[in-house]
Amino acid sequence: MEARTIEGRCHCGNICFVLRWPDASPRIPARACGCTFCTKHGGVWTSRPDAELDARIADASAVSRYRFGTASADFLVCSRCGVVPLVTSEIEGRLYAVVNVNTFENVDRGSIDRASAHFEGEEAGPRLARRQRNWIASVRIG
Repeated sequence: MEARTIEGRCHCGNICFVLRWPDASPRIPARACGCTFCTKHGGVWTSRPDAELDARIADASAVSRYRFGTASADFLVCSRCGVVPLVTSEIEGRLYAVVNVNTFENVDRGSIDRASAHFEGEEAGPRLARRQRNWIASVRIG
């Protein structure tokens, strides 16, 4: 099946990305995380381990990396506009990521299948293993 290219960015464009989705399916699954940070920031995440993510940060001094809970993921927050387009997690020397579907530029919002997700109480080991299985495994940030 043909790959699909999805573009996304924070509101001001300081953090932007190109996501190469492995198939051209019109539906994109997404997880609306129920944690307080994601709820307050509109975090609705998608990923596939066989997707490829190329992210660009125009001004790194205007990006905050926020960690909380298990401190095993970096939420990339644009300090200019406050949007969180992606989250990264380094596991065993490899960078993994999820992207916020609310930051997509060229995707029909009706094609996103949102489901609730709750990870409260998940221990660090199982959390990292879940990320290795489900998050984007080909990540480049420049």
